[in-house]
Order: sequence, then C-alpha cells, then structure tokens
Amino acid sequence: MKISSEIVLETVVEDERWTAAIENVKEVAEQVKFATFGYLQTHQNLNFLAEDKPLKVNVCLSDDATVHQLNKEFRNMDKPTNVLSFANLDFADFDAENEPFDEIELGDIIVAYETMVREADEQGVSLRAHFCHLLTHGFLHLSGFDHIKTDEAAQMEQMETEILASIGIDNPYEEF
Repeated sequence: MKISSEIVLETVVEDERWTAAIENVKEVAEQVKFATFGYLQTHQNLNFLAEDKPLKVNVCLSDDATVHQLNKEFRNMDKPTNVLSFANLDFADFDAENEPFDEIELGDIIVAYETMVREADEQGVSLRAHFCHLLTHGFLHLSGFDHIKTDEAAQMEQMETEILASIGIDNPYEEF
C-alpha cells in the first residue's frame, strides 16, 4: 500500500512551558508522526493511507485546565487526562465527508502539560519520552485504534512499543 504523499501536522503550542520542557517540541512531534504513520503503512491495511490526498492532524500542546474542560464537555469526565484524541474516522460518513476536499482531516490531539509532567515523574521517564508515547497513542486513536477491549488494548500497546522503539524510546509498559 502506498502512503499518502503528505501528512500535515499542525502543532499549536498553547502553553509556553512545552517549549521550555522539551527542546524542539514541534520537531519531536514530526519525528513521532513519521514513525507512527510509517509503521502503520507497513503493518496495517488502512484505506486512508492510500488516498491520493494529504492527511492533516491537529496537535494542541495545552494544559490541564483546557483538557479538563474538554473532558467535561465531550466525555462527561470532571478531570484532566494526559491526552485527548478526537478522531474523524469515528464518524460513519467519514469517506463521503472527505471526498469533496483536497485533504483528509484525521482529527485533533490535545496533550495536557501538567498531567504529562506528573506522569513522567511518577514513571521515572523523561518528558520527551512520555510526550512521544502520548502522541503515538493519540495518532493511533486518530487512525481508528482503541483500547476498550482487552485484545484492542494489547494490540495498541504492542504497536506503541514497536513505534517508540523505532525512535529510541524504551517500552512504556515495562514496570517502573
């Protein structure tokens, strides 16, 4: 399967602590994008990767307050989480909706700074490594993968582990 000619990553830094915490954070996001979609191209049969249109993903590097509000509004959850993904593939008419457009919008990923920092500290991993993990996780959600069922969770964990290894990040699921 041929991958789309271009995957556009639109990264917005809403909270400036991101740029101080992770050197070249936008470039790191690009590296994770290439690793994730390259992996998917060779390991999965996903129709949208073969489209002859650019794919677009929006990434927002934000904070706990923003993610908390989004969780309340869209997930009925009154707390922040580390990452939120809003996948357009989840819509039944995804293909028909994208047909008239010149690019395919896969969706949005929002990462909460404070939660990411706390989790990285608890796990004893670098902020860069944890950010790469959360972003990989988000890209997989936008590509149609989930972890609600045990077998789905195992598949996502395996994919995340292999993708992260390809960019020099240790298995995030090993006991810490």
